[in-house]
Amino acid sequence: MRIVDAGRRSGQNESAANPCADGMKKMLSKPLRLLLPCVLFATVYGASAAPVVIVGFDEMSCQTWVKSKDDPDQRKELVSWIRGVLTGHNYANQKQQVSAMSRGTVENFVDRYCAEKPTGLFSDAAFRMSDRFSGRNDPIAK
Repeated sequence: MRIVDAGRRSGQNESAANPCADGMKKMLSKPLRLLLPCVLFATVYGASAAPVVIVGFDEMSCQTWVKSKDDPDQRKELVSWIRGVLTGHNYANQKQQVSAMSRGTVENFVDRYCAEKPTGLFSDAAFRMSDRFSGRNDPIAK
């Protein structure tokens, strides 16, 4: 990144045209000047990233999860969907895979998540499982 003052190009004294130019040059050390475009690029493109498209059930709320406890067939479908999310994580992140886990482990994790966040989504619980059990402990950032 080069700081060029318009006054300098037209032959005027730099400090007369823009007294801040010298201060700006001193303030932006070479490493910072090289890093600044990267930060701006990441900020602009990171902020406009599309949300994750969830291919799942019509109702993904924690309330649906809690109610499914009384419907073994529905609970089995929901647990299978979550295990599919974890498998998808493993496919996409083969260097940080989630270990195989039992149905009970999945149910316990989502039960706790939904107890803490009753207005949340059980799909978010699945994403947090992939974060925690892959050893990453942070959401995936693009």
